Amino acid sequence: MALTAAQAPLRTKPSNYPEPFASRMAGRQKRPLGDLFGLTNFGVNLTQLAPGAVSALRHAHSRQDEFVYILQGHPTLHTDAGRTPLAPGDCAGFAAGTGNGHQLVNDTAQEVVYLEVGDRTAGDQGTYPDDDLQAEQVDGQWCFTHKDGTPYE
Repeated sequence: MALTAAQAPLRTKPSNYPEPFASRMAGRQKRPLGDLFGLTNFGVNLTQLAPGAVSALRHAHSRQDEFVYILQGHPTLHTDAGRTPLAPGDCAGFAAGTGNGHQLVNDTAQEVVYLEVGDRTAGDQGTYPDDDLQAEQVDGQWCFTHKDGTPYE
């Protein structure tokens, strides 16, 4: 099966984050391409960021690698090392277990489009250096708590 990526259906749930974080993902749209082909070892999303939108909260994974490839626009990559401007054709990778928090930020007036690829290693945990949030993957689902372990309601 083949398809035009930009015509793939949008992800039905805009964000897995609990509030007040989910609303910060306004302006982000994901098309889960890997799911359409039944891929189980890794995921691929075609993601669009409207002006002012972010890819995710700045985060790091304990067990899952991530990779992004910029197709359109000029986002800023925000990591522990600082901010790096990106352009079409640029890519970045984030190895699991490094603790390097990362996100893309669209500070421009133009739409950003990129491919994001991540593996689906079980037992992953997510850390969020800028927010009172942590995540643990349990039975394929993300469970979010405050950093002190108190669950979000």
